[in-house]
This record gives sequence, C-alpha cells and structure tokens, in this order.
Amino acid sequence: MQRLPHRVSRRVTGHGRRAVASAGVAESNGVALNAVRRLDGREAADLGALAAVFDDLQYALRCCEHLVGVVTRPDGDPALVEALWTGALVAYARCFSGRAKVLTESDLADLKLDGAVADFHRALLRLRDHYASRHANPRETYTVGVAQKNDGTAAGVAVIGAPQPGVDDTTVRQLGRIAYGLSGLVDARMQAAQQRVHVVAQGLDARRLTALPLMDVDVPA
Repeated sequence: MQRLPHRVSRRVTGHGRRAVASAGVAESNGVALNAVRRLDGREAADLGALAAVFDDLQYALRCCEHLVGVVTRPDGDPALVEALWTGALVAYARCFSGRAKVLTESDLADLKLDGAVADFHRALLRLRDHYASRHANPRETYTVGVAQKNDGTAAGVAVIGAPQPGVDDTTVRQLGRIAYGLSGLVDARMQAAQQRVHVVAQGLDARRLTALPLMDVDVPA
C-alpha cells in the first residue's frame, strides 16, 4: 500500500504538516512486488471508506488554502471564490455521510477546539445545502417590480437582485482548522484499519491470494 498524499497549509491551520503514518508493504519488508490484488471484506471496505474521507478532508483544506489568498482581496474573482467555497463545503459535508458512517458530529468533541464547534459544523452543513442547491441561486435573490411614472402609471418592469452574503476569511480559517483536526483523527483510524487488513492478508496463502482479482495499478519496482 502506498502512502496517501497529504498536504496541509500553515496559512489555513496555523500548524505544521501532518504525515500519514501508514507504511506501504513494499516499504515495510523490502520485498519487490509483482502484482496488487483486490481484497474485499469488511476490513478492506472500512479502510477504503477512511481513505476516501481523508482525501475529502484534504480537498477541503486545499480549497481553504486557496481561499485565504483571494477572499480578502478587493479584486478577487467572485466566481473563483464561490467555486472554491462550494467545493470545500461539499467535500467537508460528505465526510459526515450517514451512508459511509466514517465521521459523526460527536467526533468534533475530540478535536478540543475552542468555541461552539458543533454549532459551526451544523452551519456548514446548511451552507452546503445552500451553495449546492439544485433549485436556488446561492449568489442572489431576485424580485420583480414595476417602475412607476410620476403620474402613477407603469413605466416598465424592474428586476432587482439582492446579493447574498459571501464567505469571509474567519469562516474559511475555522473550516480549515476543523478539517485539519479531523484529518489527524481519520489518520489514526486508518493506521488501525490498515493493521486489521494486514492481518487478514497474512492469513491468505499464495493460492488464495493469486485467485484474487488483479488491480490495474503501477507497482513500485
């Protein structure tokens, strides 16, 4: 198993980088590999789900990193800000999917962050629904009116747009801190899950391993 890429910015979190503490098989025993085979089962599914959530947390962090550089600029591109913020919200909220059941709101207490973290988390989930809505424009609400002449008669139709509040630097940084802390939590769980998968793999002899489906990946030399 190769290391998952991990990138955390000091600009967003105020902390240093956290590395994934999961050594690959090739690194751990020095034996050259000639194939990678798919392993099914509960242990493998659990590890895969953790890896997917870890990747989403990293994506949210990368979006926050870019946002810190543009959200406070007066000449910042609103389209870029919205795209990055929407991406961060969608990725973050997906980590708490009830289907995957990897993270829950109760995990936030383990981060030991100051403030009403749970309330902020719920607000982020509502914002995700707002920005990723299939039915409503998240940027502006529009109202139609009638322009009136001095004599009281109609002069024309007016379409008035009311901009919605945008994201601010403080909110971006707070999301970055939470995603960073959750990355450490998921990282630790991945270590334990990888050990369980390794135990399962060690219980398979060469014949049973060879019978497993091949995975189309680049095998390190």
